Amino acid sequence: MSEEAAKGDSPIELALAELSRLQQLPGGPKEFWPRYLAVALELTGADKAVLLVRKPGQVWRRLIEWPSGSAPSKMITVFLSQLDTVASQASGSGGLLLPLDPKSAATSGAYLLATKVNLQQQDECVLAMLVCEMSEAVARERLLRLRLIAATPETYQGFQGGRQSKADVEKFASVLDLAASVTAEKRFLATAMAFCNGMATRFTCDKVSLGWLEGGFIRLKAMSHTEKFDRQMAAAQGLETAMEETLDQDDEILWPAVDAESLGERPPTTSSTSSAGELPGQTDADGAATSAINRDHARYALDQKIPFLCSLPVRSGDHPVAVVLCERQGSAFSSSELQQMRLGCDLVAARLTDLRHQDLWFGARCAATLREKTSRLLGPEHTWAKVAALGISALLILLFFLRVPYRVEGSFTLRSDELSYLTAPYEGFIDEVLVRPGDHVSSNAPLVRLKKNELELEESFAMADLNRYQREAEKARAMRALAEMRIAEAMAEEATARLGTVRYRLAHATIRSPFAGVVVEGDLREHLGAPVKTAEVMLKVARIDTLYVEAEINERDIHEILGRTSGEIAFVSQPKLKFPVRIQTVEQAAMPKTEANVFLVRCQLEHAIESWWRPGMSGVCKLNVEKRSLLWILTHRTIDFLRLKLWW
Repeated sequence: MSEEAAKGDSPIELALAELSRLQQLPGGPKEFWPRYLAVALELTGADKAVLLVRKPGQVWRRLIEWPSGSAPSKMITVFLSQLDTVASQASGSGGLLLPLDPKSAATSGAYLLATKVNLQQQDECVLAMLVCEMSEAVARERLLRLRLIAATPETYQGFQGGRQSKADVEKFASVLDLAASVTAEKRFLATAMAFCNGMATRFTCDKVSLGWLEGGFIRLKAMSHTEKFDRQMAAAQGLETAMEETLDQDDEILWPAVDAESLGERPPTTSSTSSAGELPGQTDADGAATSAINRDHARYALDQKIPFLCSLPVRSGDHPVAVVLCERQGSAFSSSELQQMRLGCDLVAARLTDLRHQDLWFGARCAATLREKTSRLLGPEHTWAKVAALGISALLILLFFLRVPYRVEGSFTLRSDELSYLTAPYEGFIDEVLVRPGDHVSSNAPLVRLKKNELELEESFAMADLNRYQREAEKARAMRALAEMRIAEAMAEEATARLGTVRYRLAHATIRSPFAGVVVEGDLREHLGAPVKTAEVMLKVARIDTLYVEAEINERDIHEILGRTSGEIAFVSQPKLKFPVRIQTVEQAAMPKTEANVFLVRCQLEHAIESWWRPGMSGVCKLNVEKRSLLWILTHRTIDFLRLKLWW
């Protein structure tokens, strides 16, 4: 009996050993998932397995059916038809057992097993299995086995992420060493030579060349382990032509062109993988080859008998300024090496560009070029004086005759037509604060609650006094004691008034918003339990749907905007955004300020009210006047000042 048990456990032990290997499998997802599904089939004795995945908010997609070549049957058809519904249920509950043939006997039937598969990414993944000729108890035991191995993909992905992180760190460290050696140089040619030597050493290249863009063409500037070279040589010219091919396409070029498999790209999907998307955990390989034109590279490689070439553009900003071409005899360039070389070019691009500008004396060259061209028109003598005279003349013409829009500038504040000051209805203590400044509130929404304990006691006392005085009045009426009855009735009326006052305060113990708006002032969260006095302002609530602009215009400019209608505002918090406004009214009296007198100008917003606008926000407003000459705009302030100072 023990020998039979040992023989029965042998497949399970093999499956468990396979699971242990899968957790640290060095291969990719296309190798992992078929082996994982095979183990799941071995552990559960299932006839069919389907892996489903979906992104949040999307429908389920079948990625793998295992085995892929199984013959169709009635149970498989029923199984496949219920996958979408079962996957949603299993994703929410973690596991699901569903009989597919309710008419079968309880001891033997077909069941659908489904469990949620743990993944590191946000995608939901469910593994569904079809088991046949099995009792419900055995099926539940197989579902338990299936759920026990649901965490294996997550462990595999964690192992893959660790390996990838380690490889990335090693690549980045190598590139940083290259950048450090380049940064140590202070001249362009020395830096270019150090860069070429570093690339050749770190990537085992026979030769690395750097060409720089000058006048629309690539000019060879540096070669690894070569201090002097002749650009007139056929090899150098062929090298520059190949570099220009890379520059024109602004993309990496490999020769010979390699297929996707050799670069680590994802091959086309097989019959066992759905075309709807990639396997969970699978990513595109970095450094995949592109369909670039490499005709000049091929000609250069054949002429110089170089089996492997790789050229990369060096970009300054978004534009290529140079090209690096690497030559190697031993082996082709891998995707990892291509990625490191691309990163190295990006790191040293800024340094090379800066040193290039410094060594070329760009300012002096521009001045000499300008003088050479202008001397042909104005003559070789007094060239700069003539240029200055022409420039001043052109400037004066622009100042006198060029008319540009003139706008009056001032400051503004955002105001609301309706601002409510919410005060304490009676002396009491703060019990609960429901809002804070900046919160949006609806009409009649509760904002602050005052304590009701003392008021409820006063209400009880007042009700007790009212009942007592009413009974005394009835007693006096029965005894025909008119005076005592009148006194008791008066005391009852006093108790009634006191009860009404207490109930009024209880009804107003919760302070509510009079309208929909936003809380602009009053942070009472740190004052819980603090006393408040009657009519003390606790909160300010303002409506934001009735906002308007209140601009302050200096009195020296107020005459310019009379009769004008339009302008723009920009908030201090968002100066890049401009909003149009329309002038409504101008106050008739000036208001004194520290700097000068100002007039208040009310402006209507022509733009829809933004959600982030709040009453009290400020900024700069510019009101349109008319087109004026540049000379008037630049000098009218000075002229007005001199008129006042020199007037007698």
